[in-house]
Amino acid sequence: MADNDDKTEQPTGKKISDARNKGQVPRSKEAGTFFVLIGGVLSIWAFSSLLGSGLRQIIMNSFSLTRDQIYSVDEFRRIFVQNILSIGIPIIGIALCVFVLAIIGNIMIGGYNFSKEALKPKFNKLNPVTGIGRIFSLNSIIELVKGIFKVVFIASFCYFALSGRIHEVMGLSYIDPHAGIKRAISLLFQFMVIVVCAMIPIIMIDVPYQKWHYLKQLRMSKQEVKDEYKDTEGNPQIKGKIKQLQFQMAARRMMQDVPTADVVVTNPTHFAVAIKYDPDGETAPLVVAKGVDEIAEKIKEIARESDVPVIPIPPLARSLYYTTDLNKEIPRGLFKAVASLLAWVMGMKAFKEGKTNQRPRDLDKNLPIPEELRF
Repeated sequence: MADNDDKTEQPTGKKISDARNKGQVPRSKEAGTFFVLIGGVLSIWAFSSLLGSGLRQIIMNSFSLTRDQIYSVDEFRRIFVQNILSIGIPIIGIALCVFVLAIIGNIMIGGYNFSKEALKPKFNKLNPVTGIGRIFSLNSIIELVKGIFKVVFIASFCYFALSGRIHEVMGLSYIDPHAGIKRAISLLFQFMVIVVCAMIPIIMIDVPYQKWHYLKQLRMSKQEVKDEYKDTEGNPQIKGKIKQLQFQMAARRMMQDVPTADVVVTNPTHFAVAIKYDPDGETAPLVVAKGVDEIAEKIKEIARESDVPVIPIPPLARSLYYTTDLNKEIPRGLFKAVASLLAWVMGMKAFKEGKTNQRPRDLDKNLPIPEELRF
């Protein structure tokens, strides 16, 4: 296995996909904390009025009890339920808001990912030796330094932001309870806004770091990239062998069609194209075999053995080879040239078989081939 120093290549799409299937995705705890704080700030701002009213109601119910109410179980139960109902709506609203934003914060980096693989128990994590190794690993040290920095930074930020308002906090016990609750909620809101602002530079550093660290863990060596390519795309040597076998099979099928052709047109040294035409059919002449060099020689050999005329017309042979696929009709632009050739071939065949006493005139090899079809 390659050492970490050898892993210089960025992870491929398959590597990242496999990691996600195993539950490995980039995550930022700081982003999750930031969104939880955002949820707290927004929910306190939205439910501050209900929260203040509920707290005032609890204080009034709890500190204005008569003797009979204190010793009455039913009355005590009624007051308890009333307190719960008075504070329940804002508490539930705050909890839901924080819960939703906590989920958003955790999936913001890496996206939503559910992995059955991650749910399986990993007994190797119970090994105390590997556990100690994780505790003193570089990543753990970085997390420790980051945690200390975060606490010091946020604490310093909050101290300088609130140091001039300590007297307001201490003075809450000297003012009217109703006003004190309202002021306490306002100070809590301001304090949370300050903490959120202090978190912004932290997540601006942590989010890119977590993405970089995630990709760094998934880096691959050059050999791993090659092995993955072989697994996904197939071994190039095997693929080459398969292509070679496919070509040989196609060539054998093509050679079997040469004896059925009406004529083979050649460029004497390189190209050979076999043409077949069914006068009773509804299609134009077809190219049933074609090739260059060795394959061309094989086509000409089979054609001669099968008494198929082999006629050298270099411009037509090149044009048919480059413009027409196997078992496809010839282009419309070559209809006239091929028709002249086939007419001469069929006339010569009829003369040889004694069906006519008139020998066709010599073939004019200067056949009409459009300029755009010349090669």
